[in-house]
Amino acid sequence: MKLSTRNQLTGTVTALIEGPVNASVKIDIGGQTVTSSITDEAVKDLGLKVGDAVTVLIKSSDVMIGK
Repeated sequence: MKLSTRNQLTGTVTALIEGPVNASVKIDIGGQTVTSSITDEAVKDLGLKVGDAVTVLIKSSDVMIGK
């Protein structure tokens, strides 16, 4: 699949915290953790589990940097 998203980070799922509707998915991208909130249905559809190799796609009009 080709995507227009330029910000693509590969990583490994380290935690899945499922709630009543949404889940928090924590992904290690080389020593840093990215957390994504997705629906429980998406977790099931993707068959996500801890240890899976995934790609994080970031599409945003705003990127903030702090120091």
